[in-house]
Amino acid sequence: MAAPQDSGPTGPGRATERILAWAASEDDVLGERAQALQDDDTALDAGFGDDVDGAQLERADRAALRRVDGLRTELEDVTEVEYRQLRLENVVLVGVYSGGASGAEDAENSLRELAALAETAGARVLDGMLQRRPNPDPATYVGRGKAEELAAIVKELGADTVIADSELSPSQRRALEDQVKVKVIDRTAVILDIFSQHATSREGKAQVELAQLEYLLPRLRGWGESMSRQAGGQVGGQGAGMGSRGPGETKIELDRRRIHTRMARLRKQIKGFGPARQAKRANRDRFEVPGVAIVGYTNAGKSSLLNRITGAGVLVENALFATLDATVRRSTTPDGREFTIADTVGFVRNLPHQLVEAFRSTFEEVAESDVVVHVVDASHPDPAAQIATVRDVLGETGARSIPEVVVFNKADLISDDERLVLRGLQPDGVFASARTGEGVDAILARIAELLPRPEVAVSLLVPFDRGDIIAMLHDRFEVLREAYEEAGTRVDAKVTEAALAQLAEFRVEPAA
Repeated sequence: MAAPQDSGPTGPGRATERILAWAASEDDVLGERAQALQDDDTALDAGFGDDVDGAQLERADRAALRRVDGLRTELEDVTEVEYRQLRLENVVLVGVYSGGASGAEDAENSLRELAALAETAGARVLDGMLQRRPNPDPATYVGRGKAEELAAIVKELGADTVIADSELSPSQRRALEDQVKVKVIDRTAVILDIFSQHATSREGKAQVELAQLEYLLPRLRGWGESMSRQAGGQVGGQGAGMGSRGPGETKIELDRRRIHTRMARLRKQIKGFGPARQAKRANRDRFEVPGVAIVGYTNAGKSSLLNRITGAGVLVENALFATLDATVRRSTTPDGREFTIADTVGFVRNLPHQLVEAFRSTFEEVAESDVVVHVVDASHPDPAAQIATVRDVLGETGARSIPEVVVFNKADLISDDERLVLRGLQPDGVFASARTGEGVDAILARIAELLPRPEVAVSLLVPFDRGDIIAMLHDRFEVLREAYEEAGTRVDAKVTEAALAQLAEFRVEPAA
């Protein structure tokens, strides 16, 4: 804000009053900005209370606005609150459903989920509309009349983007854009955008970029021959040859070629991460450490549950797809057996096929596990759909036959009647709360029941100087009896077939 100029013939007294008034208004504006920042910091600090069980530094880093000294002036300064408002994108949601009341309810739940996805991606949802029709219109996704109505709503609300609640074909997207006169994207594009914001590791970034390019490739738009990169050959330097040369490679062909080249490079890079992951898994297999994978719908509380069980300190955020990179931690069962537990990326209905393919290496942690902990948001309006979606993705990754523990998380947010309904969905489900700690012991007990147990009974006489063998037996296997003799420690235990060769030199006949 600049000081007003004194252009009237009122004299220096009037000019002084104007300057004082301007200074007072400037102080009011700065005071309001300072209060807004203080309120925002207070709200951020509230997220670090005792109820939070994970390290929130990454969450704070995502929300932070950094300034570089020497590159700003006081009058051009933009506060964090104003910056966030500046970056918000105003969107209108649209969906198509078929069927009766149940179909309408499913469509409304899907549209609410799309609204949460859009807000996670950094948009502000202004309105949402649904159309009932047997199939989406092949031209404009919604019917012509509904497209005109949608255009009127977009113009009235001042929206700058329309998001469709299913994947649009390139022709549908272009035709709908021509109708509503603003940018049109679909559900898949929003999910890919969220993934690109949250990916942190090299492998995660490469997987997301590969999925984005696979989505972009059939949706390239070019200008034909006018964007040609070649003019044809010439004869003796005297101009183009007669009738034998075309326009050459057009701009869209060049883009396609570059995308194919980049995709091949990314696939090779992702494949290169495989040996390191396999080496870690082989190391766990060599020491026969069983594995547990936490799976579930996005924002069901998987990372919070991992923090509650192991104290891992991974990012916990009330946002969709806050976790993209698998986190593996070690824990123990109530009877003392060690196992690894892995946090994985969340699932969502209509998960883009490109993401399932790109993150197949991450899903290997699930397919190679011995037990799957399936976390369900108990407070969600449609938990049955969440369960079905997760099990469908597990089937695609080849993990459907693995023993499963269903955990209804956020049980502190539901009533006793709602618990009865959920009990009908999964009679053996465990009610838990990562926030209060309810049900964590029951989850560990169920994991201990389902983990593979050693089955070969052996009797060992271990010298006193081989305490490492005694520690290994207690950590990895089941010790039935332990006694001290003159020659060493006599142990009766149950071990696996793979461990017999390592223990062969200590085996003795069982005691009578």
